Amino acid sequence: MPHKHAVILLLLIVAGVLAGVAAGWLWGPAMQSVAWLGDLFLTTLKMLIVPLIIAAVISGVASLGDVRKLGRVGGATLAYYLCTTGIAVFIGLVMVNLIQPGAGLQIGDGEIPQKVLEKEETTAVDILMSLIAPNLVAAAADTQLLPLIVFSILFSAALTTVGGKGAHVIAFFNGVNEAMMKLVIWLMYFAPVGIFALVAARLGKAGGGEQFLAEITAVGWHVVTVLSGLAIHFVVLLLILVFIAGRGMDYLVGMLRALFTAFGTASSSATLPLTMECVRENRVDDRAVRFVLPLGSTVNMDGTALYEAAAVMFIAQAYGVDMSLGQQAIIFITATLAAIGAAGIPEAGLVTMIIVLNAVGLPLEGIGLLLAVDWFLDRFRTSINVWGDAVGAAVISRLMRWNNGKEG
Repeated sequence: MPHKHAVILLLLIVAGVLAGVAAGWLWGPAMQSVAWLGDLFLTTLKMLIVPLIIAAVISGVASLGDVRKLGRVGGATLAYYLCTTGIAVFIGLVMVNLIQPGAGLQIGDGEIPQKVLEKEETTAVDILMSLIAPNLVAAAADTQLLPLIVFSILFSAALTTVGGKGAHVIAFFNGVNEAMMKLVIWLMYFAPVGIFALVAARLGKAGGGEQFLAEITAVGWHVVTVLSGLAIHFVVLLLILVFIAGRGMDYLVGMLRALFTAFGTASSSATLPLTMECVRENRVDDRAVRFVLPLGSTVNMDGTALYEAAAVMFIAQAYGVDMSLGQQAIIFITATLAAIGAAGIPEAGLVTMIIVLNAVGLPLEGIGLLLAVDWFLDRFRTSINVWGDAVGAAVISRLMRWNNGKEG
């Protein structure tokens, strides 16, 4: 996308977000009438995800050439994700201990939401099993991306070992990847309208400005804790970008379209097509774009992990349960690993919180305290998830000494 068009589109997306907030705040439930525009945009984005991820991962792994390089690249990518997710959880725990958002909170007998009851028996084994799907078509239909990524990595690795016959298949997926990126560029011209509708309709569903303020005031310190933690982690990722990836503020500016889209859609997977386009425009090597970003959109959830740790501690404080250092260490380990592994299961954030709550023996009813503002915080943590993926692509490209298709 030419630079001038990218700037204009960014300004229009920002305007869409601001107009959506204003309209939803002022006219409240009436703005649910435009929800279909947002649903149309989000559904179209999701339509692109499965073919884009399969083509991108297969072409990305194949572009490594020697399949033995996959271990080095994959190991470095997972190590980056594990480190940044751990940092995010640590920041969340520090902030919730400093602010104590749940201390003295008056709570009633909370009711466990039905969707929580459906996931109550989820264990770490279920997360591990979610890496593999018995039916790839069914996984694609349910947008379970992790099994598709695992298959695509293995399939592409096999293609690199079968010589000329595999080269024809790789060339096909390279062409599919380029065509999908072109579709993304076309769809982005509808983004300002779609994001406006998503934000306005969701704020309208919350009852408008006054109703939303009442909901957010009830757990205001929890909101402050999470947002301040996310802001600190954003800066940490920026420092990683500057000092490890060797990139400057122009990289952040180039990612703003994806970050505002993540805010509007509240889905890092749905934002993936635009994330890939923005990282490409930031002159990150295509191999990193096609391998690191699809993997990151499913397993790298820094913002979600930070939120889960802070939310579990908030619930403990609200119930008057004093969490020892040992229990907080369990929260740290569980939230870090669950955030990486839970992506193959629908409602991954909810599953993660159940696992962490069960690990430290807290009541699941506590989730009911957070549902009123969860949708609002979800938009911020999704933006941090996407920012973490984008920084990761730049870091891996630098560590692998890749430079626009050439070895450094």
